[in-house]
Amino acid sequence: MATVQPITNAQAEDHPVRRFLSHPAWRVVVPLLITVIALLVLSRLSHDTSLAEVNADVGAYPLHVLALSFGAMCISYLALSLYDVILIPSVTDVKLPRGIPLMTGFSSVAVSNLLGLSWLTGGAVRYRIYSAFGVDIGAVARLIAMSWVAFFVGLLILLGSLMIVHPKGLSEVLSISASLETAAGFVIIGAITAYFFWTAKTRRSIGFGAVKMDLPIASDGLKISAISIADLAASAMTLYVLMPSDLSQNAVFFFVIFVAAAGLGIVSHSPGGLGVFEATIIAGLGGAGRPDALAALVMYRVIYTVLPFLVALIGLAVAWIVANRKSASSASTAVFNAITSVVPIVSAALVMLAGAILLISGNLPADPERLGFLREFLPLPLIETTHLLASVSGVLLMIVARGLYRRMFRAWLLAMVLLGVGFGFSLLKGFDWEEALAMVLSIGLLWIFRKAFYRANVAGGLKLNLKWVLSVSLLVAVISWIGFFAYRNVQYSDALWWQIAWDGDASRFLRATIAIAVALAALMLNALLSKQSTRLKREPISDVVRRLTANSTSAEAGISLSGDKRFIVTTDERAYLAYADTGSTLVSKGDPVGDKDAGVAAIWQLRELADKMGRRCAFYSVSDKYLTTYLDLGLQILKIGEVARVDLRTFNLEGSRRKDWRHARSRMARDGYEFAVIKAADLAPVMENLHEVSDVWLNMKNSEEKGFSLGWFHPDYISNFDIAVLRNVDTGRIVAFANLMQAGDKSELSLDLMRYDPSGLNVAMDALFAEMMLWGKAQGFTWFSLGAAPLSGFESRRLAPTWHRLGSFLYEHGEKFYHFEGLRSFKQKFDPEWSPEFLASSGRFDAARVLYEVSLLVSRGAKGMKKHMASGE
Repeated sequence: MATVQPITNAQAEDHPVRRFLSHPAWRVVVPLLITVIALLVLSRLSHDTSLAEVNADVGAYPLHVLALSFGAMCISYLALSLYDVILIPSVTDVKLPRGIPLMTGFSSVAVSNLLGLSWLTGGAVRYRIYSAFGVDIGAVARLIAMSWVAFFVGLLILLGSLMIVHPKGLSEVLSISASLETAAGFVIIGAITAYFFWTAKTRRSIGFGAVKMDLPIASDGLKISAISIADLAASAMTLYVLMPSDLSQNAVFFFVIFVAAAGLGIVSHSPGGLGVFEATIIAGLGGAGRPDALAALVMYRVIYTVLPFLVALIGLAVAWIVANRKSASSASTAVFNAITSVVPIVSAALVMLAGAILLISGNLPADPERLGFLREFLPLPLIETTHLLASVSGVLLMIVARGLYRRMFRAWLLAMVLLGVGFGFSLLKGFDWEEALAMVLSIGLLWIFRKAFYRANVAGGLKLNLKWVLSVSLLVAVISWIGFFAYRNVQYSDALWWQIAWDGDASRFLRATIAIAVALAALMLNALLSKQSTRLKREPISDVVRRLTANSTSAEAGISLSGDKRFIVTTDERAYLAYADTGSTLVSKGDPVGDKDAGVAAIWQLRELADKMGRRCAFYSVSDKYLTTYLDLGLQILKIGEVARVDLRTFNLEGSRRKDWRHARSRMARDGYEFAVIKAADLAPVMENLHEVSDVWLNMKNSEEKGFSLGWFHPDYISNFDIAVLRNVDTGRIVAFANLMQAGDKSELSLDLMRYDPSGLNVAMDALFAEMMLWGKAQGFTWFSLGAAPLSGFESRRLAPTWHRLGSFLYEHGEKFYHFEGLRSFKQKFDPEWSPEFLASSGRFDAARVLYEVSLLVSRGAKGMKKHMASGE
């Protein structure tokens, strides 16, 4: 029955409904649909409202109302910052400098509220700061998970309490009685009370199967729930005091609408939920056609989103300057190391904001007095051109922001140029000195942070992924809606597109919108057509690599000569590291070859190269020789299998367990075949014969040549090795062969390709293995390596790591896809000694992706991997 499980899972994965719902297109369609619907709703709800009315209401806010809103915002952000202060001690034993958790909590929320995608942006800020102090990603993940649990618990407490003390809240809007609302409130409070009793004395966890999430104990839970209540109440109050009193009089209903608007904003993927949040608030509160409601939302965005981000940005800049002083203390150095990793995220948000300012400015009517001033000095065509180019510069800044997020120097340089261009165009198109000042401040901050951008990515500064394109597209759509809202009273005609006039604001807006759409479409098309990053190509095998391989103490070093790799060679030429570029990861095959101390330098060189390129770094199929170095790099170690090695000093064919090999040798001799080892220098006359055997073997296996960790038949590769063959005594025709990889000090002998013609000798494999081992023993080799058995030697106990339990399950039940257990059983016949092999990568979450990318390298692409799995090799 156990073998049925993988098939059932495969069938479930292949179900048409499941495939349809899990298609990646839904990740684009759903946010796009939500945003389009929100913009249509917002357009309808604001139909009778004008931009002038909104501006008037924004300027009419009393100072005390703005002060109340600002104070509520401060309380909300202080509460959000305290999450980290309370939870950090419960998820890690690392002692952090005083103030770091508070600063991290504030900065992560400020960035995520501006950019949206809080689980990505805010989580990235937390991880990058805390990892600089030695906190691992698992602890950060637990911190984020506990924060979300506290958020929802606090939400339920606040909602339940409001339903009890204000029973006419929802009942005034929804068709439920006040008593039912009160009863529902008591049920919610009762459930939360039971939750706190459940977690009072023991740390609990929830989850499914092996995926578990720790819950905070009751003492911590009560604290962070109180903080969550303060945060939710204060964030809602920030908008509540700004809203017209007749729209916000029902506190319970306002709070429910506020939470729903925030949730839809998160789902939409629009930065900060822009557009979606506003449409939900207006529709939910019945604020259609109310300019004062739109004014409240504009002020809320400025107070709750923009101001905290600017505070975080300025604080980060000051900390950066202080920490960069030559006389900086060790504490300042620690802070510098922490904020260095956050600067790219904050800089990306800054440039996104600068781009949005240019777009919004270009979409709104110019100030007539300022335009009249420019009219005295500048020609109209220059005004028109700079207006168009300023808007295009704005959307390009949003695109370049992703390069800053990835610490690319080219993106930093391009952002500086675009900000400079934006500064000039802001003055020329309408003497918008406010926008020009924003560009100057952005240039100054980016200049302060210039040392954080050092990566030289081969893909350039405008390389995108679809998620970033989607976010930018949604933001541009919302900003474009602002323009259509501003000119809704202008009668549309085809002549507007071509109208060139000093008062032609609507025409300039239409032309700029088309230019932005064309630029964005071109960049999106480029992202679709360029699915993979530009990869570093393989390079010729140098004489240094050949010399070090020939003198290596590991026979496996011979795989470096396969011709599909690149090489890190130390400056003293005492070691090298073979690696390949998958497009997102630089992954080495095996340990460095050569001197151990020089090998450590080679490992660091690959790590530094990957960092400079913005790639991951991984070390595949490595031994325990350099484990401490991989740990020093901050990598995590995962066991991926075991290597079998036979001690040739004691090897023989005696005993009943090895009668099959004795029989194979006898059969070989009776059928007129002999064993021989052909030197690499003498291969030319038999190369065609070897090629024929290889082709027959590939056809029999319905397989293709592999790569990376496996060799392939090509004269350039095969000619590097002596070849063990079985050949007909009379005709000299070869029917089986294997290339012999030999350690320079004769400590180890191994093989890579082993192929035979099934029409020849039917015991060819057993005969060839026996003869090679006896030959190796006679030549004085110490060990014969049979290679690795993937997923072998994993523990399946309850307390074993999740990776081990998963690997053990695949080993036992994955025969449909690969002969895991069969391969180990075959090698076990030789009574080998097993030693572990590992993968060193940046974390558990990256390990699966790295192994997938290695599979693509081995199979030479997705089609090859699919065929490889189908053949069960």
